[in-house]
Amino acid sequence: MEVLSVGVDPTRLGPSYAATGLIFSLLLGVWSAQALEMFVGKIPFLEAVNGSTVLLPCTYASCIGIENLYFNWQYNENGTMQKVCESLIESEESVPHVTIYRERVEFVGKNHHNNVSILLWNITFDDAGQYTCFGRNPKEKGRNHSAIFHLIVVDEVRVVDKTLTIIIASAVGGAIGFLMAFMLLKNLTIFILSKLEEKNKECLVTSSGIDNTDNGLSGSKADSKPTPKKK
Repeated sequence: MEVLSVGVDPTRLGPSYAATGLIFSLLLGVWSAQALEMFVGKIPFLEAVNGSTVLLPCTYASCIGIENLYFNWQYNENGTMQKVCESLIESEESVPHVTIYRERVEFVGKNHHNNVSILLWNITFDDAGQYTCFGRNPKEKGRNHSAIFHLIVVDEVRVVDKTLTIIIASAVGGAIGFLMAFMLLKNLTIFILSKLEEKNKECLVTSSGIDNTDNGLSGSKADSKPTPKKK
């Protein structure tokens, strides 16, 4: 007996199929927006002096809240992830009991404002490297997320040479000042020339009227002739 396979063309299912697909896409987008996220700040690295104390920042966010959120900090030691600390946060109001696995580490987040940051005391060059803040939220069916922070340890903080910046700023400022002075001088020159031109026009009109009078034109005495005598 021959079995015929029947295929379904989605384009023939009509508007209902398209509407179902759109709804599914929207639900998927909403689910993604609600997912747990871990943040280590806008600048995910820090350059610190050997022997100083530094803060490794990390906060979490979830649109639907948390329940028994698991989090930890890990240090990448030559490609092997070593736990720095870990804990379980029952709710957003609870203060977690954090287990520390590394010396000179202190948990300072206290879950205040979703904060799970840590302090590293008296850092050494061995502390430099990549730190990962990880979180998993069972309320989102185990959704997890992580963020990476880089710690750079130096002998002393490098002083940035601003000489080139000052030279460029001075050159740009001087060019702008020169351009403004040039435009001001140009406008002043145009104004003076326009005034001189107006004065010259007035002088020409005045002198023209005087010449016409002296040359015996209309209205002058030179035009008058004596009345002839009658015989």
